[in-house]
Amino acid sequence: MLANSIVVLDFETTGLSPDQGDRAIEIGAVKLENGIITDKFQALMNPGRRINSFIENYTGINNRMLAVAPPCAKVMTDFADFIGESNLLAHNASFDSRFLDAELARLGRVVPGEFTCSLLVSRRIYQDAPNHKLGTLINYKNIAVDGSFHRALFDAQMTAELWVIMLNDISVRYGLADIPFSLIKRLAKTPKAQVNKLLANYAAKVS
Repeated sequence: MLANSIVVLDFETTGLSPDQGDRAIEIGAVKLENGIITDKFQALMNPGRRINSFIENYTGINNRMLAVAPPCAKVMTDFADFIGESNLLAHNASFDSRFLDAELARLGRVVPGEFTCSLLVSRRIYQDAPNHKLGTLINYKNIAVDGSFHRALFDAQMTAELWVIMLNDISVRYGLADIPFSLIKRLAKTPKAQVNKLLANYAAKVS
């Protein structure tokens, strides 16, 4: 399984922790196949409660919009079907994976794919970036922006564009034609000082 064939996703939520009862209010995702976006998914979902003014201001999603949205169960059932067996990517994946797992657990479902995190990978590949927030990295790599951050589909699309550029930078830097998902999983856990050694050794092994 290659790292450039993956589902890139982003949640907007009522708060920071599903363990504290927070729920998803929007999911956005794009499907990458060999680095090309081939499909997308976006839906608001009704969490069964009102959201506070901070979340409304942060996301631009308001209670009127959610009142007429389908329930979380319907949206997440459709989204699990969209994911299929693909591996998954998010910027700060520890956040999104917790909400994905929590919402699917309510339905008695799990996804077979594994998660990786573009935030963790970016910290290793772009060590001289000012910081590794999504918006900062989009500017750092001169990626054109046409939309607003903190809406799920836009954030997923921007993450996907960043991801393809990141993989290309690794390919060029180390002479790799293909980058397997398993290598990215290792890279995300590698200390920064050991990144060059890991990728150079892998490139030597497959050349």
